[in-house]
Amino acid sequence: MFSASDAYERFMGRWSRKLAAAFVAFADVQPSDAVLDAGCGTGALASAVLAVPGARVVGVDPSSGYLQAARAHGFEPRASFEEGDIQRLRFPDATFDRSLSMLVLNFVPDPQRALVEMTRVTRPDGIVAAAVWDYGEGMEMLRVFWDEAVAFDASIESRDERHMPLSRSGELETLWRAHGLIAVVEAPLVVPLVFSSFDDFWLPFLGGQGPAGAYASALSEDRRAVLRDRVRARLATGRAGSLMLTARAWAVKGVVPPKVAAGS
Repeated sequence: MFSASDAYERFMGRWSRKLAAAFVAFADVQPSDAVLDAGCGTGALASAVLAVPGARVVGVDPSSGYLQAARAHGFEPRASFEEGDIQRLRFPDATFDRSLSMLVLNFVPDPQRALVEMTRVTRPDGIVAAAVWDYGEGMEMLRVFWDEAVAFDASIESRDERHMPLSRSGELETLWRAHGLIAVVEAPLVVPLVFSSFDDFWLPFLGGQGPAGAYASALSEDRRAVLRDRVRARLATGRAGSLMLTARAWAVKGVVPPKVAAGS
């Protein structure tokens, strides 16, 4: 039996680690920066931050299991991880040079409040940035799954992750501008998803991670087999043989003006 953190790594963590390097470059993390990883999960983004010489990172996440996995990578002494709510950060104003959040804001109950907090703890002229998968079109792994799941059972259409907030072009940029950040830039980040076989694609869905995993793992064995065969036919692949898909995320960054950092 896999732990939740192991199941996440098999399902999404291996792809978020690919995205993390591109996101750190997009956010222009500099040597010796102090970085907040808001919603750090199992540590994919923190690992990419630490690839920047001298950069330090504090990861915050509500899941003790994910935090344990992040700490297990041995990031000390330039990294620390703590349990917390990114909608209510404990840090003083202007603590960090960069506040980053990767693949998290669409799951936060109040993403606007989380952005306010990320902005508050970032110094004037520092950068606040986030990235969210493009669930509607650009995250092909999930798009294939949900297209076939909805075709199989139209009653679950509302569960399709294409309805995720902040996952469409322009939504993150609009949120950033609405909260007073300046020099706002939104851009697509694309990474390859290479699967060694169909099983490498399919089996991670059965770990119960995310909306897709929760749906797949809750199906009866017979119904799950039907959905599996539909997905396999869609991908036109057997048990052996690799396949490659792509995953696109929308990323946004903005600069904290002095008046926002001061809370005025």
